[in-house]
Amino acid sequence: MIKKETYGEFVRFAVVGTTSATINYVIYWILQHWVNVNIAYTVGYVISFFANYYMTAHFTFKEKASAKNGIGFGGAHFVNYCLHIVLLNFFLWIGFSRELAPLGVLAIAVPTNFLMVRFVFKHFKRKDDDHRI
Repeated sequence: MIKKETYGEFVRFAVVGTTSATINYVIYWILQHWVNVNIAYTVGYVISFFANYYMTAHFTFKEKASAKNGIGFGGAHFVNYCLHIVLLNFFLWIGFSRELAPLGVLAIAVPTNFLMVRFVFKHFKRKDDDHRI
């Protein structure tokens, strides 16, 4: 059974993720008409990353932004970015349109990213709490 706290985090994560994904997709959609899809996707991802970090820290997990969780968040998102690019190219390769391929990416990458980012925020919070004894 899912704890109430975890459920609330997931719902808030979904709101933040939807907002970030929308930023990423809109930028990608505009740029993919003029530049390579990987470049367009990367620019959208980087811009949405900054909004995502702020919203994730303050809204999703109700934590302060810090160097520790910022580095962990960045690391999780580097792994997530690699997953996104591999999946984007895979979906394009199997025949998804340039407009729909990012939606397939999000269907797989968002749940994976939630687990990674939740680990970062919970792991560093526990370590900080342990040092306050």
